[in-house]
Amino acid sequence: MYLRIDRLQIELPAPKDADPNAAAAVQELLGGRFGEMSTLMNYTYQSFNFRAHDKLKPYRDLIANIATEELGHIELVAATVNLLLTGTTQPGDPDAAPLSAGKDARNTWHFIATAQTALVGDSMGGFWHGGYVFNSGNLVLDLLHNFFLECGARLHKIRVYEMTKNLVAREMIGYLLVRGSVHAMAYGKAIETLTGVDMTKLLPIPNIPNSKFPEARKYEEAGIHRTLYRFSPEDYRDIAKIWRGPSPTGDGELQVVDGPPPGGPIPVLPEVPEEFAPGLTAEEIAELAKKLAGS
Repeated sequence: MYLRIDRLQIELPAPKDADPNAAAAVQELLGGRFGEMSTLMNYTYQSFNFRAHDKLKPYRDLIANIATEELGHIELVAATVNLLLTGTTQPGDPDAAPLSAGKDARNTWHFIATAQTALVGDSMGGFWHGGYVFNSGNLVLDLLHNFFLECGARLHKIRVYEMTKNLVAREMIGYLLVRGSVHAMAYGKAIETLTGVDMTKLLPIPNIPNSKFPEARKYEEAGIHRTLYRFSPEDYRDIAKIWRGPSPTGDGELQVVDGPPPGGPIPVLPEVPEEFAPGLTAEEIAELAKKLAGS
C-alpha cells in the first residue's frame, strides 16, 4: 500500500509567463519512452512480481523504494507542465475564440482534452503505454534494464533542458538529473554485488557531469547526489545493504535518509472559465464552501 504526502519533492519557482511549447517538450519527460511514467511503472511491476524476495530482500527493497520515489517524480513533472500552461489563454465569450492560442501551440491536446494540464503522454501527444514496461523476472537482466532506462532518461532530460530556458522547466530538470543519477548508481551498485562488474564506471551517460547544470549543481552541493531517501515509515531498510560505502563520485559517503525530502508546496492552479474548468461559478464555489464548512 502507499502513503501520500501533499507536497512536491522540491519547490518550483513561479512562472513569469505561459510557455505552452515548453510544456509540450516537457511532456516527453513524463509520458515518453524514457519518461517518469516508464521509470515508475517498470520498477513498480518489477517489485510486484519479484520472486524469492524473502531471500533477495535488499534487491526488492531497492526496486520498490525507488519506484515509490518515482511517484513523486511524475507528480513533479506534471506540476511543471501545469505551470508552463498557466495563463496561456484568457476568459472570453465563445464567439471570441478565447482558446485560439491553443490552435498554434505544439500540443493542441492540452487545450482540447485536459483543460491546459498535463496528459499521460509524450511531447508529440502520443499516449504512454504498458509496452514500455520490461519485467523479465531475471534479476540481473531487470537491473541492467533499469540502469539503461535511467541513462536514457538522463539523455532526454538534458536535451529538453537544452531546448528551453524556462526557469520552471530547468528547476525540475536540474533536480531530476541528480535523482536519476542516484538511481542509475544504485542499480549499478546492485549489479556489482551480483556480478562483480562495476557499472558505475560507465557513468555519467552521456558524458557530462551534473555540475555543468546550475540547477543541478546546487543539489549536488547539498549532498543529494549521495542520498537515497527511504520512502516508508518502517520498510525497505535493506536498501542500506546496497547503498553504502564511498560514493563513486569521490566526494563523500553514500547515505540512506529515512523519509522523503522536505519538498515544496503544490501549486494552486487558477480557474480557467474558458475551458469550463472546474465548471463552477465564483458564487457556486462560495456557496459550496459554506455547505462543506457546516457539514
